[in-house]
Amino acid sequence: MWERQALLRARPIAGCPQLAADFVRVADEVRYGTAPTESEIREIRRIKARVEAERLPRGADPNRHVKLGRGGLSDVEWLVQLMQLQHAHELPRLRTSSTLQGLDALVDDQLLSPIDANTLAEAWKLCTRVRSGNKVWGLRTIDVLPSARRDLEAVSRWCGFGPGRAADFEEHYLRSTRRARAVFERLFYATE
Repeated sequence: MWERQALLRARPIAGCPQLAADFVRVADEVRYGTAPTESEIREIRRIKARVEAERLPRGADPNRHVKLGRGGLSDVEWLVQLMQLQHAHELPRLRTSSTLQGLDALVDDQLLSPIDANTLAEAWKLCTRVRSGNKVWGLRTIDVLPSARRDLEAVSRWCGFGPGRAADFEEHYLRSTRRARAVFERLFYATE
């Protein structure tokens, strides 16, 4: 299951066009094959829980970690991937390596409400902007919402908040990811 899930993100970006087409054809047979069994779905959930428990850096606040934290990039991506594994074999619109396009397709195919998709997309985009802002600002730990006021102010500005609004930005980030985590928990752990 892990390898099949990893293939959901695979896409050719350079090289021989024929080789790329052949790779995509073979990858599609694997990643968009039959729907996972209940046992395989339990395994996906177990792996996600293990990733959260083991990959989050020691001492990191899960509410501030943009990649592995609550409502962060990982939550959105794992939910989309689970739903792709469950339904893309029957619904070709779900066959995308893009998380945001996957959310749109889930809405189009009425597997996800527009409100839930919007909540997840907003959190995903916000976490992506925070990572970019951290990188531009020169912070070494790019996967954490900064807590130092000077750093938070810089990232806040990068994310479109005006001067002196770092506290508002921090509150916005925490609220957005908290809402995304609620959607993730409700849908990722739902039974078919």
